Amino acid sequence: MQAIQSTGYSVYFNADCYAFLRDNVTPEKYSKVFVLADSNTSQLCLPNFLAQFATLVEIEILEIDAGEINKTIETCVQAWHALTEMGADRKSLLINVGGGMVTDLGGFVASTFKRGIDFINVPTSLLAMVDASVGGKTGVDLGTLKNQVGVINTPIAVLIDVNYLNTLPQNQMRSGLAEMLKHGLICNKAYWNQFLDLSGLTTDDLIELIYTSVIIKNDIVSQDLNEKGLRKILNFGHTLGHAIESYFLEDPEKEELLHGEAIAIGMVLESYISFKKDLLTLNEYAEIKEVITSLFGVTHFSESDILNIINIMSHDKKSEFGEVKFVLLKGIGKAVFNEPVKNDLIINAFNNYLG
Repeated sequence: MQAIQSTGYSVYFNADCYAFLRDNVTPEKYSKVFVLADSNTSQLCLPNFLAQFATLVEIEILEIDAGEINKTIETCVQAWHALTEMGADRKSLLINVGGGMVTDLGGFVASTFKRGIDFINVPTSLLAMVDASVGGKTGVDLGTLKNQVGVINTPIAVLIDVNYLNTLPQNQMRSGLAEMLKHGLICNKAYWNQFLDLSGLTTDDLIELIYTSVIIKNDIVSQDLNEKGLRKILNFGHTLGHAIESYFLEDPEKEELLHGEAIAIGMVLESYISFKKDLLTLNEYAEIKEVITSLFGVTHFSESDILNIINIMSHDKKSEFGEVKFVLLKGIGKAVFNEPVKNDLIINAFNNYLG
């Protein structure tokens, strides 16, 4: 697969990933390499990665606990201390091997350590491959509020080896599909249509879909790196989805939702809002709801759950002048942003989702 050129870096695929490392991670460029992985990817992915990583530069391994609950500034502090104790300097390189939590947090650690060292993202989950590792967003959660602290800073490369998908359980693969569905809904109806029947999906088909998803996101980000305008459409499903994810994370009686599972719910809710604001036809909304709920099922929400989620949403980082702004669909394949939405319409969206 041909590398995808982004702003200041490239996305490489499969064997080209290790060729890039061989040619670019040399003693002339870097004093030491640090590889960051979580407790899952250090077992499932790191042995294969290190076996193909040919370099004369000394390598050290940093391991953090897995799970969104550990995507915190406290974990960053631990990583900064570890880097310091192991002799990292401004010519060190940090390679983040893992899902979106690892690439988000690792990118932030690298961007702030000694005012910034180079980093490479090696996404190992489907979600990270098509979304979290592309675009330069780094950061951590503040309590249960998603991605409240971070910076936009691009890696020197993103390395996507689809063989790591073989390590994923089914729910993690499904979680990644949510962001791929989003890419079709916001700007590419033909791409969305490819998900209307997944029964005959082959591994080769999936690889092509991943490649197309990366191109779609990269095209959007390249036009608006700092999210002043167009890039906001990538937040479709995330205004409510992030609030839902945060709520399920903070409530000990709730089973934690994966990021993609929460975003899938958010996309159904925000599609309904789009329909009620006369941006989406009833048939388009029905199609979106059917496709997404057939993949992800329906999650139950009580009346108090809904009110608590709306309260959390008020802290969304996309809020401006005290008002939460939504990305909505103007037909399948086109999105509009900075749309205000009243709480009663949000409640109606939940009721329709549950019905």
